[in-house]
Amino acid sequence: MPDHVVITDKGAVRIIRMNRPEKKNALTLPMYVAMAQALHEADAADAIRCVMFAGAPQAFCAGNDIVDFLNAGDSGLDPRTLEFLHALALSQKPLVAAVGGVAVGIGATMLLHCDHVVAGAGAVFSTPFLKLALIPEAASSLLAPMRMGYARAFSMLIMGRPLSAEEAREAGIVNNVVDPAEVDDVALQAAQEIAALPAQAVAVARALMRGPLDDVVRQIDREAMHFKKLLQSDEARAAFAAFLARKR
Repeated sequence: MPDHVVITDKGAVRIIRMNRPEKKNALTLPMYVAMAQALHEADAADAIRCVMFAGAPQAFCAGNDIVDFLNAGDSGLDPRTLEFLHALALSQKPLVAAVGGVAVGIGATMLLHCDHVVAGAGAVFSTPFLKLALIPEAASSLLAPMRMGYARAFSMLIMGRPLSAEEAREAGIVNNVVDPAEVDDVALQAAQEIAALPAQAVAVARALMRGPLDDVVRQIDREAMHFKKLLQSDEARAAFAAFLARKR
């Protein structure tokens, strides 16, 4: 089995690269586990001063693998998925993302936890949760209205309307939009710039800007509770079946 998450340390920057291009980097449980572990290790390592998420040129992340949702049965979100979401929200190191191609579902909502996001000009951000009879996760129901304003957040999270790279920049999700071929390089430069700053001062300033994170973690858990109930619904099962039928 190929390594679906590749961890590389370049100096003080840890790169977490989703590496399942044949499925547009749709996340599986082992991928969540690997990314959570990489974040925990980065938090504990003084030598790591910034973390960068990356994907493939045509796909940053297509969201959670639908088959995993179907296999979840009555259990809802797997604890290993929640561990990643908690690690993401509580990361002690600044987070940078290099977004090329599509960012769907968790591939989009995880960006709300990032401090600096670089997107390719053709990137598309979408959260089609309601079309699958589910709800947004990763505390996006709290963070997106705060970041984007309620109207934009409702359009994206509830109505499932996608954002272009420029629209995502205007909404405050993306810092800058670059040529698709330059996404990784520009993001890495930003991560290296952050890593070169005084680490203690960055940590304090970042903590002050982010504020208390208790509400974020509580929202992740609250969303997970509702997600579990909805995952068992007839609406969700029918939506998953229709989705998979279109893929065949």
